[in-house]
Amino acid sequence: MYTLSEENYLKSIYRLGQQANFKITPTAIAESLGNNPASVVDMIRKLTEKQLIAYDKKKGVELTPQGLKDAVLIVRRHRLWEVFLLEKLGYHWDEIHDIAEELEHINNATLADRLDKFLGFPEYDPHGDPIPKANGKVPKPYSVTLTDLKAGDDCRVAAVRDTSSSFLQYLQKLDIGIGTRIQLVEKISFDNSLVISISGRASTTVSQKFGENILVD
Repeated sequence: MYTLSEENYLKSIYRLGQQANFKITPTAIAESLGNNPASVVDMIRKLTEKQLIAYDKKKGVELTPQGLKDAVLIVRRHRLWEVFLLEKLGYHWDEIHDIAEELEHINNATLADRLDKFLGFPEYDPHGDPIPKANGKVPKPYSVTLTDLKAGDDCRVAAVRDTSSSFLQYLQKLDIGIGTRIQLVEKISFDNSLVISISGRASTTVSQKFGENILVD
């Protein structure tokens, strides 16, 4: 059994490791969780003593096999709860993350598997993140962003990197969700902003940051 804080650290380290191929530093963990660096260093020491992570200044922070197993289970519970909250309780996709943050810490041996079966074994959560299976295997995450496309390319919104309420609410205003069709009409060289057409409607201009947070297929 781990504390709520320990579980949050394991999940954060796992997510940072999935996002890009770079060294996970205490500073990156602090920014991810909104914690001060001193508390992060203290938690790194605790998790190292429990053999859940390994830390080397050159290599950064890495999950041990046991730490990875536990982190994947926490992520699995979180993403299954997000599906349940959206599909079964009618919450909006900008509301479910914070609630799932609390529910993910319910540590029952069979709850996640029963929830998975009840939901029909979904592969991705409402934000497009892959849901780890009971055996620990993870469906392939989406990696191509809207900014990676060429002018004239058509795509489908597959996932969002930024799951903050402000970004998801902005997407709702634009009538963009998972599955929405987008055409990249033009890339503006001056500031790398993007001109896009959403579901065949009139073009609108969005920022480079917007495009970097939209994953497509």
